[in-house]
Amino acid sequence: MTPLVSILIPAFNAEAWIGDAIGSALHQTWPRTEVIVVDDGSTDSTLRAARRFESRAVRVIAQPNAGAAAARNRALAAAQGDYIQWLDADDLLEAGKVACQMRAARSDGPRRLLSGAFGRFMYRPARAEFVPTALWADLSPIDWLLLKFGHNLYMQTASWLVSRELTEQAGPWNTSLLGDDDGEYFCRVLLASDGVRFVPESRVFYRMTGGATLSYVGSSDRKMEAHFRSLYLHINYLLSLENSDRTRAACVTYLQNSMIHVFPERSDIVTQAQALAESLGGCLRPPQLPRKYALITSLVGMKYAKRIQRVSQNAKWSLRRRWDHALSGMETLTHS
Repeated sequence: MTPLVSILIPAFNAEAWIGDAIGSALHQTWPRTEVIVVDDGSTDSTLRAARRFESRAVRVIAQPNAGAAAARNRALAAAQGDYIQWLDADDLLEAGKVACQMRAARSDGPRRLLSGAFGRFMYRPARAEFVPTALWADLSPIDWLLLKFGHNLYMQTASWLVSRELTEQAGPWNTSLLGDDDGEYFCRVLLASDGVRFVPESRVFYRMTGGATLSYVGSSDRKMEAHFRSLYLHINYLLSLENSDRTRAACVTYLQNSMIHVFPERSDIVTQAQALAESLGGCLRPPQLPRKYALITSLVGMKYAKRIQRVSQNAKWSLRRRWDHALSGMETLTHS
């Protein structure tokens, strides 16, 4: 029998995008899919928009707000599929995404973790930019993590396709993590696997929404703490595979790259990170902002320079989004 693929969509206040996300799931060319949407206590019309799609192929579940990880766990508990496809409520799957990876799965077996390409866009998926990284390759678990740690790389959540066997071995999503819960979760999936098979024709469209995202750390104490809790778990996972000079060095690099999120606001986390780096045979340096902020940093200090950088980046994002939104509207009028 053709394997069933469960496409799982956690949603919170995504009324503008949820219809497109569900539509991309329903347009998959793979012949056997189910779509499960979990509304995580949205305060807008997300639930109403999702329920317009309810059918034998689409199930919509509502729960009180408990966070993205809890919504994903609820969706997973309801899933019947032999393979699991995660999809955030503002992202899109190309029509052949699942089919391309399932063809690879048939030859590689259920213990191979499948990844694919993702392109960033704002309002116009046809203009998505697909920028390959070193992770866009067939890799062993140890090599994948070394590249992630050493080059500060990631794979977008929907890029993966995971067998039921690997899903069950990885366990549930960690509900204590307010950010990088996907990085930590797929790290566990990776450890349970025989390695990653990259399927370049399997494509995802990743909507860039600016600073107000789950992965954004900003000045939130809870997000800073959660980010480093995920980071420490990552380090333990890598060292469980191989505790050597090269893996310890990669862990120190990973710590160094993350210092910018907590320095100088959380000296307690900085101290803990420094102690961990020293136990791994390394040493952390004070992080630096890009060179264009050097004068500002010298005048007002790192803390306020980071705030200025954040305001500047958010303003640029806002302008880019408005412009892209306007162009999207013009293209719609042109083609109508």
